[in-house]
Amino acid sequence: MLKRAAILLSVGLALALGLEFSQFLRVTPALAAQNEQATRILIEKGARQLTLERDGQVLARYAVALGSDPIGQKQGEGDGRTPEGVYAVDFKHPRSRYHLALRISYPDRQARETALRAGVSPGGDIMIHGIRNGLGWLAGLHRNRDWTDGCIAVTNAEIREIWSRVPYGTRVEIRP
Repeated sequence: MLKRAAILLSVGLALALGLEFSQFLRVTPALAAQNEQATRILIEKGARQLTLERDGQVLARYAVALGSDPIGQKQGEGDGRTPEGVYAVDFKHPRSRYHLALRISYPDRQARETALRAGVSPGGDIMIHGIRNGLGWLAGLHRNRDWTDGCIAVTNAEIREIWSRVPYGTRVEIRP
């Protein structure tokens, strides 16, 4: 019995490690043709929707999950809120714990000043990302509730599409 438990534990650990480290074998999507690239990402928190636009024309729409306490402006680190405002994609993280991730430029100066006055950290590393590595099989089920720490989550297939259509510096507007 003990031997069987040890074997099962070993197999489970090997699978878990394999899933976590398999991200190093991931091939990042190539950037789409210029006319298919977004010039703006609009995130509407109330509608739980992310829209990719190019010069005012809708390229694609995606349903999203948000921070665990999404209503209102982010006040500080750990509050579970997704920030509101105008930002930009400032980093593309190909080895994220959440499949692929696009970091937005939060906190801006105003958020840092507000947090400083309140005596808290503004937080950071707000991303548009896929599902946690190893849980991609959840696909759209992740949208049944808001679960991130303040990020915007889509499926792994969707983040691959978004990644290919969003160059560095793309404007990100997050509305209530």
